[in-house]
Amino acid sequence: MSVEWHDISDPSDPELDRLAERYQLHPLHIEDCRHRDQIAKIEENSGYLFVVLKPVETGEDQTLETSDLNIFVGRDFLITVQEGGKGSAARVVEHMRTAWRDLRADQACYRIMDGIVDSYLPILDRFSEVIDELGNEVLEKPAPSALARIFDTRRSLIQLRRVLGNTRDVAGHLQRTGSDLIGRDLWPFLRDLYDHLARNLDMVEIQRDLLNGALDIYLTSLANRTNQVMKVLTVLGTIALPALIVSGLYGMNVEGLPFKNHPHAFTIVTGGVAALSAVFLAVLKLFHWL
Repeated sequence: MSVEWHDISDPSDPELDRLAERYQLHPLHIEDCRHRDQIAKIEENSGYLFVVLKPVETGEDQTLETSDLNIFVGRDFLITVQEGGKGSAARVVEHMRTAWRDLRADQACYRIMDGIVDSYLPILDRFSEVIDELGNEVLEKPAPSALARIFDTRRSLIQLRRVLGNTRDVAGHLQRTGSDLIGRDLWPFLRDLYDHLARNLDMVEIQRDLLNGALDIYLTSLANRTNQVMKVLTVLGTIALPALIVSGLYGMNVEGLPFKNHPHAFTIVTGGVAALSAVFLAVLKLFHWL
């Protein structure tokens, strides 16, 4: 059966309205095409299936940028509506142009879905690299910038997990649907697609655990650094304690203090303070507190 493929890169294109009238597409589905930030989903209507996929790109600061790829799958037609005609969705659709003529509409839809799911793998690999870098950074030199990157990465992983979960539900619905628009020969491929998404979700969960581990390491390292600073300040205060006591006593306007009127009083008192500080330092080293 000959299949007509209509690819629309701009959802506001009037061509979409003409196709909606020609193939009797539901107005709500056309509205979904023109209002972005839809979730990945599938809806069955009389004569066609409406599928929303979520291509994902990573920005320069590792934030996720999602777009919508809407697909209408009929018996003798396939309509793809891209958001802007760029990114991974555009690459997948462009690649499909060379092979779609010998495919049924449902087979072409599966190939597009498989391409979108494959585009998630480089993003997961990039997150793995970022998490490894964060782990090394928080061990060697924990800084507030590392904490900000941890929270940004965790936010992106949550967003990616939501996309993967919804896309997995789409693949699961396609392999369970009784619609005659999906051939039975596609069921094994759809199960494989479902398995890929399930593994990707498992990887996201592992990455979230590793990221939480990096956060724990950061907080522990920060606490250890604080303890080290407090330890140094305590040691310095302990060593300076004899000098504070002696200077406080000799600063009082009272009679009877030792060596007060001695011609070498300053030298004697300073030497005594130094000797006491040395004794305190020796005690600290004896108990391994220094």
